[in-house]
Amino acid sequence: MAALELKIPPPLVGIATAALMYGVAQWVPAAAFAPPARVGLAALIAICGVAIDLSALYAFHRHRTTVNPLAPERTSVIVSNGVYRFTRNPMYLGMLVLLLAWCVWLANAAALVGPALFAGYITRFQIFPEERILLANFGEPYLQYMRRVRRWC
Repeated sequence: MAALELKIPPPLVGIATAALMYGVAQWVPAAAFAPPARVGLAALIAICGVAIDLSALYAFHRHRTTVNPLAPERTSVIVSNGVYRFTRNPMYLGMLVLLLAWCVWLANAAALVGPALFAGYITRFQIFPEERILLANFGEPYLQYMRRVRRWC
């Protein structure tokens, strides 16, 4: 399983998960539900996801460090301000929130399997390897950051 670590770009994992969610929603129509103001609620959740992602990207840009999730060894600094004060992985959290918005848009409870699978896959094959590399590169300062800030939120 280690062969999958840091191999698939997380946005691709998110797109594949969204496609899976659509398929599941079509396959299990009995799980459909009708949330009030579905479109508005989905849009509001999606805006939150995009805001989280953009704030994380902006923080990386401001600190002039890589945003490439497949090359965490190129990270030049520990970003710990802005949204990174609340979560160590805001870009993945933003993607997860977007998948939740998609679930609301699909209006199908069975589609919730997607965000759960996404979170599990990203944690195992992206976050854990990133943390090992960052800990090896930054040592005690990164360990202190890990103790201070939660992984997802």
